[in-house]
Amino acid sequence: MKIREILNINSIRITSGSTMAEAAELAAMSNASGLFVVDDENNFIGVLSEGDMMAKVLPDISEIMASSGGIQDSHEIFTKKGAELGREKIDDHLVKVAVTIDPDDNVLKAASTMAIKKMRRLPVVKNGKLLGTISRGDICKAVFKN
Repeated sequence: MKIREILNINSIRITSGSTMAEAAELAAMSNASGLFVVDDENNFIGVLSEGDMMAKVLPDISEIMASSGGIQDSHEIFTKKGAELGREKIDDHLVKVAVTIDPDDNVLKAASTMAIKKMRRLPVVKNGKLLGTISRGDICKAVFKN
């Protein structure tokens, strides 16, 4: 079975140049754990995960220790970093060398890649264009159906 037979063409995409706040809103609205970044011609640029977005706003220990070290100060650092980061463009925060898969690859390759790399979803890319995605659920549905 080939990837092209089961890929999802309705992947959650965001255009390069969007802000982190726009990305966070799209991720929350779509319940997506990752956004696939494309340019205006649908060329695949990279991936922005909600986990990476959240990690960028968490205070590090030096920031906490520089304040009183309390939970309230930590929360203020967290929200301040979030507001500042929200205005930045996503392009500086995404994974540009992302793992992708070709639509002509075998589904077993996608399943193996996801298992080894602990990924839930892979972008399906051909000639630089994002065609869609394939998820663990897509694979399970297809394999268990046969």
